[in-house]
Amino acid sequence: MDKVRIGIIGFGNMGSAHAKVIANNEIPGLALTCICDNDAAKRTLAAERYPHIPVYAEYAELLKSGLADAVVIATPHCFHSSIAAAAMYAGLHVLSEKPADVAASRAREAIKAARDTGKVYAIMFNQRTNPLFRRAKEIVESGALGERKRAVWIITNWYRTQAYYDSGAWRATWGGEGGGVLLNQAPHNLDILQWIFGMPRRIRAFCSVAKYHNIEVEDDATIYAEYENGATATFITTTGECPGTNRLEISGDLGKLVLEDGRLKWWRLSEHEREFCFTSSIGMYQPEVQYEEIVPEEPETAHRGILCNFADAVLHGAPLIAPGEEGIRELTISNAAYLSSWTDNWAELPLDEALYARLLQEKVDASDKTPLFVSQGSSQEYSERWQVRW
Repeated sequence: MDKVRIGIIGFGNMGSAHAKVIANNEIPGLALTCICDNDAAKRTLAAERYPHIPVYAEYAELLKSGLADAVVIATPHCFHSSIAAAAMYAGLHVLSEKPADVAASRAREAIKAARDTGKVYAIMFNQRTNPLFRRAKEIVESGALGERKRAVWIITNWYRTQAYYDSGAWRATWGGEGGGVLLNQAPHNLDILQWIFGMPRRIRAFCSVAKYHNIEVEDDATIYAEYENGATATFITTTGECPGTNRLEISGDLGKLVLEDGRLKWWRLSEHEREFCFTSSIGMYQPEVQYEEIVPEEPETAHRGILCNFADAVLHGAPLIAPGEEGIRELTISNAAYLSSWTDNWAELPLDEALYARLLQEKVDASDKTPLFVSQGSSQEYSERWQVRW
């Protein structure tokens, strides 16, 4: 096989953008061969844009058509894992949009399918291709920052107007979207946080519902996390502040990293702070500090990078940038944040997934909207808002 025949399930903004770059031969190793959407207008649009490509109303029809070796899933969140599992059991590889699902317990369905079938399963965590995040991860994992102490991420530049939320019936509802800023915008950031800093042992969170918009889910959240080694993390996000901030600070006992304004600032200590603290005979003193500033030498490949990596994984066995089984991690953090906020208490990890699923279902049952397969828009273009913005 020199080309992966790929189908797009969900021809909304994301699905149509993926379809365009694949159809334009911008992704080596991928060939667009079929499309699915249960919305008649979207199917008509897809047929007009790609008259020689079959368009299906039901994803089951696409899976059994024999026209695809793999699929990209770009439906509303609550369908991601069930469609992914069905595709893998049907013999297809899967690249799913984020998040993996709305609940960690549901995401396990796709993870199990990947293990059962051996199919390639990836998540569209496109911000993992950002060179500054990748460098920060290398520094932390190499031990050059020493013992991890603290992470603070202020990520408030996800600003949205009321018109954004009014643009689709499924938006900003428990039944349609499964959550607010933590589940829709911030999954990228929560994924990067755990990717670099690791998974916490417990979380305390405060999620404010409809603080800035007329919606039924949270548009403002603050998460405080504690780790096994005593480190802590604070994560602050909202869609209601303008102008917003994107600043990630990571401290260790050998220095500090700050990612902001499109650059990585690195302060390196000459010795371990903890050892220095208890061996120095001078009270008002500190280790020597070296400063380095890193700017990207290569562009963020974003969605195209993940698509190319997915093709390489299917065709040549290349390691995935964002393996599907890792999608459950950021989802566990957002689920734990919701659970903490709902119960006004700490949420311990491993998460009580059964309790979370039950409480989420109560909110879904009371939601103004039920889940819709239909995806919003069909822009055909990758928006800058889907990439890292400083």
